[in-house]
Amino acid sequence: MTAEATEAIDTIAAISTGSGKAGIGVVRISGPLAQQISRQITGADLIPRQAHYLPFLDKSGQALDEGIALLFKAPHSFTGEDILELQGHGGAVILDMLLTRVLGLGARAARPGEFSERAFHNDKLDLAQAEAISDLIESSSAAAARAAVRSMRGEFSEHIRRINDELVALRVWLEAALDFSEEEIDFLKDPQLNERARKLVTEFDLLLSRAEQGQRLRDGLSIVIAGATNAGKSSLLNSLSGDDTAIVTDVAGTTRDVLRSDITIDGVPLHVMDTAGVRDTDDVVEKIGIERAHQAIDQADHVLVLLDVVDPVMPRLPTIDKQRLSVVLSKIDLVEDDTLKSLQERFDAALCVSTKTGQGVPELRRYLLKLSGHNQQVEGVYIARRRHIHAIESAREATDAALSRLKENVMPELAAEELKLAQQSLELITGRFDSEDLLGEIFSKFCIGK
Repeated sequence: MTAEATEAIDTIAAISTGSGKAGIGVVRISGPLAQQISRQITGADLIPRQAHYLPFLDKSGQALDEGIALLFKAPHSFTGEDILELQGHGGAVILDMLLTRVLGLGARAARPGEFSERAFHNDKLDLAQAEAISDLIESSSAAAARAAVRSMRGEFSEHIRRINDELVALRVWLEAALDFSEEEIDFLKDPQLNERARKLVTEFDLLLSRAEQGQRLRDGLSIVIAGATNAGKSSLLNSLSGDDTAIVTDVAGTTRDVLRSDITIDGVPLHVMDTAGVRDTDDVVEKIGIERAHQAIDQADHVLVLLDVVDPVMPRLPTIDKQRLSVVLSKIDLVEDDTLKSLQERFDAALCVSTKTGQGVPELRRYLLKLSGHNQQVEGVYIARRRHIHAIESAREATDAALSRLKENVMPELAAEELKLAQQSLELITGRFDSEDLLGEIFSKFCIGK
């Protein structure tokens, strides 16, 4: 951002600490008036990047509070602008009085996420790093927090940059091959091209794997409990949630819609859905419930197919990828161990529960945690959002299409354009290629003061 543009920017201010009483509260100011405001509030010329303990003055020179003032000069600050931080006592009234004083000196109230937005526009961090700040604040587990720190420090962005650099190199190679297509040397048949393409696909797979696990840590896992009527689905939902979320009766077809329960296990959010029992029926309402069950199964991250050990009938379900499906045997208190073992082998079911006795429920909870990525090694995992996953998948598809054209020598001139589309998809993550609408949507969800 140019110096001329900086002068036209408003100075913004906000309370940067959470609501409620606390020992310390922080008012943050960013913009061209920050140094002037610091003189008027503290009555002193602050040395940048040095803590000063002094009173904070109102317009008549009386002390509003006393605390620590810190001045950061541009570009060596979080936003890349002059920043003043006033660290006083954390009472809501005193912080509001201090903010009112700052606003009276020419600052305006910051919008949600405006400090981070300015840091983005001033190239202090990219969009993925900015989002990671918000995700770190909202982390619900230690694993999610570590992944957010990794993204905030730029590891996610660096991985994307490496892939983008290789996409650029391939585009240069391809353009050269097309420009010299009449030469004796056929660049498109160079064995190095296939090797580089293979390595690029491997990098995409690694990036997607780390981002998908990070997205599960951030958003939690959506889990559908499916099965025949009276298999114990509603009882299992109640056992997992610790509440009577679903009505449980002996009447087949009691559950006629998708029941949702958001639960937390060791800080990890899980979104568990109980669905209507799948069976042949003439009941119009029950048919609608079964149709909604199928829709929930299609959209779920994972499906638990519950089988009653007394009548273990595998229901007719939509086609499900094996990686998204686990068979769970229910009501295991009603059969002998030999029968249970036989059923486990028959249905390839490693999970067994009894909601009546509680047997197997703790093991199932640990299994769900493992599915969420909580118990897995999080080294190298990046916190990510659904938009990131979609962008990576789009880039991977465009790259695959380009490499297929090159391999089969089918309209190779279009491969360069597909590689360009792959680049643009990846750059949506970091914000190097983006729209103002997307930026506004992202930063509006930040805390005020960040």
